[in-house]
Amino acid sequence: MRDVGLVGLPGTGKTTVYNALTRAGAPIGGAAGKASVSAVNVPDPRVDVLSDLEHSRKKVYAQLRFVDVAGLAAGTGGGLSASGLGALREVDVLALVLGAFGGADPAAQAADLTLELTVADLTSIAGGAQKAAKKARAGVKGSDLEASTLARAQELLDAGTPLRAVEWEPEQLKVLRNFSPLTLKPVIAIVSIGEDQVADSAKIAATVEQELGAPTAAIAGALEAEAAELDPEDAAPFLSEYGIEQGGLDQVVAAAWRLLDLMTFYTTGADETRAWEAPRGATAPEAAGRIHSDLERGFIRAEVVHYDDLVAAGGWDAAKARNLLRTEGKTYVVVEGDCLNIRFNV
Repeated sequence: MRDVGLVGLPGTGKTTVYNALTRAGAPIGGAAGKASVSAVNVPDPRVDVLSDLEHSRKKVYAQLRFVDVAGLAAGTGGGLSASGLGALREVDVLALVLGAFGGADPAAQAADLTLELTVADLTSIAGGAQKAAKKARAGVKGSDLEASTLARAQELLDAGTPLRAVEWEPEQLKVLRNFSPLTLKPVIAIVSIGEDQVADSAKIAATVEQELGAPTAAIAGALEAEAAELDPEDAAPFLSEYGIEQGGLDQVVAAAWRLLDLMTFYTTGADETRAWEAPRGATAPEAAGRIHSDLERGFIRAEVVHYDDLVAAGGWDAAKARNLLRTEGKTYVVVEGDCLNIRFNV
Protein backbone atom coordinates (compact mmCIF):
# COMPACT_ATOMS: atom_id res chain seq x y z
CA MET A 1 0.00 0.00 0.00
CA ARG A 2 1.23 3.47 -0.90
CA ASP A 3 0.58 6.54 1.27
CA VAL A 4 -0.40 9.92 -0.18
CA GLY A 5 -0.15 12.96 2.09
CA LEU A 6 -2.42 15.90 1.33
CA VAL A 7 -0.98 19.32 2.00
CA GLY A 8 -2.50 22.68 1.16
CA LEU A 9 -3.09 26.24 2.26
CA PRO A 10 -6.22 27.03 4.32
CA GLY A 11 -9.31 27.56 2.21
CA THR A 12 -8.15 25.52 -0.79
CA GLY A 13 -10.60 22.67 -0.16
CA LYS A 14 -8.00 20.16 1.04
CA THR A 15 -10.13 18.34 3.59
CA THR A 16 -13.10 18.49 1.21
CA VAL A 17 -10.92 16.72 -1.36
CA TYR A 18 -9.86 14.22 1.31
CA ASN A 19 -13.52 13.46 2.06
CA ALA A 20 -14.29 13.19 -1.65
CA LEU A 21 -11.51 10.63 -2.11
CA THR A 22 -12.06 8.61 1.04
CA ARG A 23 -15.73 9.02 2.10
CA ALA A 24 -14.30 9.67 5.56
CA GLY A 25 -16.47 12.64 6.51
CA ALA A 26 -13.54 14.33 8.29
CA PRO A 27 -14.28 17.72 9.90
CA ILE A 28 -13.11 20.73 7.93
CA GLY A 29 -10.09 22.26 9.65
CA GLY A 30 -8.91 18.99 11.17
CA ALA A 31 -9.33 17.55 14.64
CA ALA A 32 -7.06 19.12 17.24
CA GLY A 33 -4.08 19.10 14.90
CA LYS A 34 -4.21 15.34 14.42
CA ALA A 35 -3.82 13.74 11.01
CA SER A 36 -6.82 12.03 9.43
CA VAL A 37 -5.90 8.73 7.78
CA SER A 38 -8.06 6.55 5.50
CA ALA A 39 -7.26 3.64 3.20
CA VAL A 40 -9.35 3.26 0.04
CA ASN A 41 -9.66 0.61 -2.62
CA VAL A 42 -8.14 1.50 -5.98
CA PRO A 43 -11.02 1.30 -8.49
CA ASP A 44 -10.28 -1.62 -10.83
CA PRO A 45 -13.01 -3.33 -12.87
CA ARG A 46 -10.55 -6.06 -13.85
CA VAL A 47 -10.71 -7.43 -10.30
CA ASP A 48 -14.49 -7.79 -10.64
CA VAL A 49 -14.23 -9.49 -14.04
CA LEU A 50 -11.59 -11.99 -12.87
CA SER A 51 -13.48 -12.70 -9.67
CA ASP A 52 -16.63 -13.50 -11.64
CA LEU A 53 -14.71 -15.70 -14.07
CA GLU A 54 -13.07 -17.75 -11.32
CA HIS A 55 -16.04 -17.60 -8.93
CA SER A 56 -13.64 -16.29 -6.30
CA ARG A 57 -14.85 -16.34 -2.73
CA LYS A 58 -12.97 -13.12 -2.04
CA LYS A 59 -11.75 -10.16 -4.07
CA VAL A 60 -9.10 -7.72 -2.89
CA TYR A 61 -8.23 -4.44 -4.59
CA ALA A 62 -4.95 -2.57 -4.45
CA GLN A 63 -5.17 0.24 -1.92
CA LEU A 64 -4.04 3.82 -1.40
CA ARG A 65 -3.89 5.40 2.04
CA PHE A 66 -4.56 9.14 2.26
CA VAL A 67 -3.24 11.33 5.08
CA ASP A 68 -4.78 14.74 5.72
CA VAL A 69 -3.15 17.25 8.06
CA ALA A 70 -4.14 20.78 9.05
CA GLY A 71 -3.51 23.38 6.35
CA LEU A 72 -0.27 25.30 6.13
CA ALA A 73 -0.48 29.05 6.62
CA ALA A 74 1.64 30.82 4.04
CA GLY A 75 4.40 32.95 5.49
CA THR A 76 4.52 31.23 8.86
CA GLY A 77 7.82 29.48 8.23
CA GLY A 78 6.75 25.87 8.09
CA GLY A 79 3.43 26.20 9.91
CA LEU A 80 2.81 22.50 10.49
CA SER A 81 2.42 20.90 13.88
CA ALA A 82 4.98 18.34 14.96
CA SER A 83 2.38 15.60 14.53
CA GLY A 84 1.48 16.92 11.07
CA LEU A 85 5.12 16.98 10.01
CA GLY A 86 5.63 13.49 11.37
CA ALA A 87 2.62 12.14 9.48
CA LEU A 88 3.75 13.70 6.19
CA ARG A 89 7.33 12.48 6.58
CA GLU A 90 6.01 8.89 6.49
CA VAL A 91 4.13 9.13 3.17
CA ASP A 92 5.33 7.97 -0.25
CA VAL A 93 3.86 10.88 -2.22
CA LEU A 94 2.94 14.46 -1.37
CA ALA A 95 -0.23 15.76 -3.02
CA LEU A 96 -0.33 19.55 -3.23
CA VAL A 97 -4.01 20.54 -3.02
CA LEU A 98 -4.43 23.78 -4.95
CA GLY A 99 -7.63 25.81 -5.19
CA ALA A 100 -8.63 27.07 -8.64
CA PHE A 101 -12.09 28.41 -7.78
CA GLY A 102 -12.90 32.06 -7.25
CA GLY A 103 -10.00 33.26 -9.40
CA ALA A 104 -7.33 31.59 -7.24
CA ASP A 105 -3.90 30.92 -8.77
CA PRO A 106 -2.84 27.26 -8.33
CA ALA A 107 0.77 27.93 -9.39
CA ALA A 108 1.18 30.68 -6.79
CA GLN A 109 -0.24 28.40 -4.09
CA ALA A 110 2.19 25.66 -5.14
CA ALA A 111 5.07 28.10 -4.76
CA ASP A 112 3.88 29.08 -1.27
CA LEU A 113 3.50 25.45 -0.23
CA THR A 114 6.92 24.54 -1.56
CA LEU A 115 8.47 27.41 0.38
CA GLU A 116 6.80 26.30 3.62
CA LEU A 117 7.92 22.68 3.12
CA THR A 118 11.42 23.90 2.32
CA VAL A 119 11.51 25.87 5.58
CA ALA A 120 10.33 22.79 7.49
CA ASP A 121 13.13 20.72 5.94
CA LEU A 122 15.72 23.44 6.61
CA THR A 123 14.79 23.48 10.29
CA SER A 124 15.32 19.72 10.46
CA ILE A 125 18.47 19.43 8.36
CA ALA A 126 20.35 22.50 9.66
CA GLY A 127 20.75 20.91 13.10
CA GLY A 128 21.93 17.66 11.56
CA ALA A 129 24.39 19.49 9.35
CA GLN A 130 25.94 21.22 12.36
CA LYS A 131 26.40 17.94 14.23
CA ALA A 132 27.81 16.19 11.16
CA ALA A 133 30.28 19.02 10.55
CA LYS A 134 31.54 18.72 14.15
CA LYS A 135 32.02 14.96 13.75
CA ALA A 136 33.90 15.49 10.48
CA ARG A 137 36.22 18.05 12.08
CA ALA A 138 36.87 15.61 14.91
CA GLY A 139 37.86 12.96 12.40
CA VAL A 140 35.01 10.56 13.18
CA LYS A 141 35.17 7.69 10.70
CA GLY A 142 32.56 7.87 7.94
CA SER A 143 31.35 11.34 8.88
CA ASP A 144 32.71 13.15 5.79
CA LEU A 145 29.93 11.87 3.52
CA GLU A 146 27.24 12.78 6.03
CA ALA A 147 28.70 16.26 6.56
CA SER A 148 29.08 17.04 2.85
CA THR A 149 25.62 15.70 1.99
CA LEU A 150 23.86 17.68 4.70
CA ALA A 151 25.88 20.81 3.93
CA ARG A 152 24.79 20.61 0.29
CA ALA A 153 21.19 20.00 1.35
CA GLN A 154 21.25 22.99 3.69
CA GLU A 155 22.69 25.21 0.97
CA LEU A 156 19.93 24.17 -1.45
CA LEU A 157 17.18 24.69 1.10
CA ASP A 158 18.62 28.08 2.09
CA ALA A 159 18.24 29.06 -1.55
CA GLY A 160 14.63 27.82 -1.59
CA THR A 161 15.41 24.82 -3.78
CA PRO A 162 13.52 21.56 -3.06
CA LEU A 163 15.86 18.60 -2.57
CA ARG A 164 14.10 16.63 -5.30
CA ALA A 165 15.25 19.23 -7.84
CA VAL A 166 18.83 17.87 -7.95
CA GLU A 167 20.47 14.49 -8.46
CA TRP A 168 21.78 12.59 -5.44
CA GLU A 169 24.02 9.55 -5.26
CA PRO A 170 22.56 6.47 -3.53
CA GLU A 171 24.89 6.96 -0.56
CA GLN A 172 23.76 10.57 -0.21
CA LEU A 173 20.10 9.57 -0.39
CA LYS A 174 20.70 7.14 2.45
CA VAL A 175 21.97 10.02 4.58
CA LEU A 176 19.08 12.30 3.64
CA ARG A 177 16.42 9.69 4.30
CA ASN A 178 17.41 9.62 7.95
CA PHE A 179 15.69 13.03 8.07
CA SER A 180 12.70 12.08 5.83
CA PRO A 181 12.81 15.43 3.99
CA LEU A 182 9.46 16.56 2.63
CA THR A 183 11.01 18.26 -0.39
CA LEU A 184 12.70 15.03 -1.40
CA LYS A 185 9.37 13.26 -1.78
CA PRO A 186 7.76 12.96 -5.23
CA VAL A 187 4.83 15.30 -5.80
CA ILE A 188 1.48 15.27 -7.54
CA ALA A 189 -1.00 18.14 -7.71
CA ILE A 190 -4.73 17.99 -7.03
CA VAL A 191 -6.53 21.08 -8.27
CA SER A 192 -9.78 21.74 -6.44
CA ILE A 193 -12.24 23.30 -8.88
CA GLY A 194 -15.74 24.73 -8.60
CA GLU A 195 -18.93 23.39 -10.13
CA ASP A 196 -18.75 26.04 -12.85
CA GLN A 197 -15.28 24.80 -13.91
CA VAL A 198 -16.12 21.12 -14.48
CA ALA A 199 -16.32 21.51 -18.27
CA ASP A 200 -12.78 22.93 -18.28
CA SER A 201 -11.30 20.44 -15.78
CA ALA A 202 -9.04 18.67 -18.31
CA LYS A 203 -7.68 22.00 -19.56
CA ILE A 204 -7.10 23.25 -16.01
CA ALA A 205 -5.26 20.06 -15.06
CA ALA A 206 -3.10 20.18 -18.19
CA THR A 207 -2.16 23.82 -17.58
CA VAL A 208 -1.17 23.23 -13.96
CA GLU A 209 0.74 20.07 -14.88
CA GLN A 210 2.74 22.02 -17.44
CA GLU A 211 3.46 24.82 -14.98
CA LEU A 212 4.52 22.52 -12.13
CA GLY A 213 5.99 19.60 -14.03
CA ALA A 214 4.03 17.19 -11.82
CA PRO A 215 1.17 14.78 -12.62
CA THR A 216 -2.06 16.66 -11.95
CA ALA A 217 -5.73 15.88 -11.37
CA ALA A 218 -8.56 18.43 -11.31
CA ILE A 219 -11.43 17.56 -8.95
CA ALA A 220 -14.71 19.26 -8.19
CA GLY A 221 -14.11 18.68 -4.51
CA ALA A 222 -17.42 19.93 -3.10
CA LEU A 223 -19.50 17.98 -5.62
CA GLU A 224 -17.49 14.81 -5.13
CA ALA A 225 -17.61 15.13 -1.36
CA GLU A 226 -21.39 15.41 -1.67
CA ALA A 227 -21.43 12.33 -3.90
CA ALA A 228 -19.30 10.49 -1.34
CA GLU A 229 -22.18 10.76 1.11
CA LEU A 230 -24.46 8.86 -1.27
CA ASP A 231 -24.66 5.12 -1.76
CA PRO A 232 -21.94 4.07 -4.26
CA GLU A 233 -24.50 3.05 -6.89
CA ASP A 234 -26.05 6.55 -6.73
CA ALA A 235 -22.79 8.52 -6.76
CA ALA A 236 -21.86 7.99 -10.43
CA PRO A 237 -25.28 9.07 -11.80
CA PHE A 238 -25.19 12.11 -9.52
CA LEU A 239 -21.78 13.19 -10.80
CA SER A 240 -22.77 12.45 -14.39
CA GLU A 241 -25.53 15.03 -14.10
CA TYR A 242 -22.77 17.62 -13.65
CA GLY A 243 -20.68 16.25 -16.52
CA ILE A 244 -18.20 14.35 -14.32
CA GLU A 245 -17.53 10.97 -15.93
CA GLN A 246 -14.22 10.11 -14.24
CA GLY A 247 -14.19 10.38 -10.47
CA GLY A 248 -11.49 12.15 -8.52
CA LEU A 249 -10.13 8.94 -7.01
CA ASP A 250 -9.53 7.46 -10.47
CA GLN A 251 -7.66 10.61 -11.48
CA VAL A 252 -5.51 10.71 -8.35
CA VAL A 253 -4.66 7.00 -8.63
CA ALA A 254 -3.63 7.53 -12.26
CA ALA A 255 -1.45 10.49 -11.28
CA ALA A 256 0.19 8.61 -8.39
CA TRP A 257 0.77 5.47 -10.45
CA ARG A 258 2.30 7.57 -13.24
CA LEU A 259 4.54 9.44 -10.81
CA LEU A 260 5.75 6.29 -9.04
CA ASP A 261 5.90 4.34 -12.33
CA LEU A 262 3.75 1.52 -10.99
CA MET A 263 1.87 -1.22 -12.80
CA THR A 264 -0.80 -3.66 -11.64
CA PHE A 265 -0.71 -7.45 -11.85
CA TYR A 266 -3.16 -10.06 -10.58
CA THR A 267 -3.52 -13.39 -8.87
CA THR A 268 -6.81 -15.18 -9.32
CA GLY A 269 -8.50 -18.42 -8.38
CA ALA A 270 -11.42 -19.93 -6.49
CA ASP A 271 -10.13 -18.67 -3.14
CA GLU A 272 -9.31 -15.11 -4.08
CA THR A 273 -8.80 -12.60 -6.87
CA ARG A 274 -6.38 -9.85 -5.90
CA ALA A 275 -4.73 -6.83 -7.53
CA TRP A 276 -1.11 -6.06 -6.67
CA GLU A 277 0.92 -2.97 -7.47
CA ALA A 278 4.62 -3.18 -8.27
CA PRO A 279 7.23 -0.93 -9.87
CA ARG A 280 7.14 -1.05 -13.64
CA GLY A 281 10.02 -3.23 -14.80
CA ALA A 282 9.78 -5.62 -11.83
CA THR A 283 10.90 -9.16 -12.55
CA ALA A 284 8.71 -12.15 -11.75
CA PRO A 285 10.55 -12.85 -8.45
CA GLU A 286 10.25 -9.18 -7.45
CA ALA A 287 6.53 -9.23 -8.22
CA ALA A 288 6.25 -12.47 -6.22
CA GLY A 289 7.88 -10.63 -3.33
CA ARG A 290 5.00 -8.14 -3.34
CA ILE A 291 2.75 -11.09 -2.51
CA HIS A 292 5.01 -12.59 0.17
CA SER A 293 8.74 -12.55 0.83
CA ASP A 294 8.79 -16.37 0.85
CA LEU A 295 7.61 -16.41 -2.75
CA GLU A 296 10.51 -14.24 -3.85
CA ARG A 297 13.07 -16.15 -1.81
CA GLY A 298 11.92 -19.55 -3.03
CA PHE A 299 10.86 -18.53 -6.54
CA ILE A 300 11.08 -21.34 -9.11
CA ARG A 301 8.91 -20.14 -11.99
CA ALA A 302 5.70 -18.28 -12.79
CA GLU A 303 2.75 -19.32 -14.87
CA VAL A 304 1.70 -16.18 -16.74
CA VAL A 305 -1.27 -15.20 -18.86
CA HIS A 306 -2.32 -11.66 -19.69
CA TYR A 307 -5.67 -10.41 -18.42
CA ASP A 308 -7.02 -9.90 -21.96
CA ASP A 309 -6.15 -13.46 -23.00
CA LEU A 310 -7.51 -14.89 -19.76
CA VAL A 311 -10.84 -13.12 -20.19
CA ALA A 312 -11.08 -14.06 -23.86
CA ALA A 313 -10.46 -17.71 -22.97
CA GLY A 314 -13.12 -17.67 -20.27
CA GLY A 315 -10.98 -18.37 -17.21
CA TRP A 316 -7.72 -19.86 -15.95
CA ASP A 317 -8.52 -23.51 -16.71
CA ALA A 318 -9.77 -22.64 -20.18
CA ALA A 319 -6.64 -20.58 -20.85
CA LYS A 320 -4.50 -23.50 -19.70
CA ALA A 321 -6.40 -25.90 -21.98
CA ARG A 322 -5.72 -23.56 -24.91
CA ASN A 323 -1.99 -23.42 -24.06
CA LEU A 324 -2.20 -19.69 -23.33
CA LEU A 325 -0.29 -20.00 -20.06
CA ARG A 326 3.43 -19.31 -20.39
CA THR A 327 6.10 -20.57 -18.04
CA GLU A 328 8.49 -17.75 -17.19
CA GLY A 329 11.68 -17.74 -15.13
CA LYS A 330 13.55 -15.33 -12.92
CA THR A 331 14.41 -12.84 -15.65
CA TYR A 332 10.85 -12.32 -16.88
CA VAL A 333 9.66 -8.72 -16.58
CA VAL A 334 6.03 -8.52 -15.47
CA VAL A 335 3.83 -6.18 -17.50
CA GLU A 336 0.62 -4.32 -16.73
CA GLY A 337 -2.32 -6.73 -16.62
CA ASP A 338 -0.35 -9.96 -16.20
CA CYS A 339 -2.04 -12.69 -14.15
CA LEU A 340 0.47 -14.83 -12.26
CA ASN A 341 0.61 -18.17 -10.51
CA ILE A 342 3.89 -18.43 -8.61
CA ARG A 343 5.67 -21.76 -8.12
CA PHE A 344 8.10 -21.68 -5.23
CA ASN A 345 9.92 -23.80 -2.67
CA VAL A 346 11.26 -22.67 0.71
